Amino acid sequence: ETKQVLENVKAILKEANMDFSNIVKATIFITDMNNFAQVNEVYASYFTADFPARECVEVSKLPANANIEISVIASK
Repeated sequence: ETKQVLENVKAILKEANMDFSNIVKATIFITDMNNFAQVNEVYASYFTADFPARECVEVSKLPANANIEISVIASK
């Protein structure tokens, strides 16, 4: 699910003529903090330089029973 979420983010960034290097902040919502290591491994693979500011929050439930949701702020 993390890969799909980040692919969705990638598509949105592309439409705005941006990429992951434009992200300045990310918020990760996960339903089980025990999955953080796996999420972090996939997340890290999408960045090549400085990582943006990030926070990770465990939540009880996400829309459509998803296990992860990522919100980003990007700047040109």
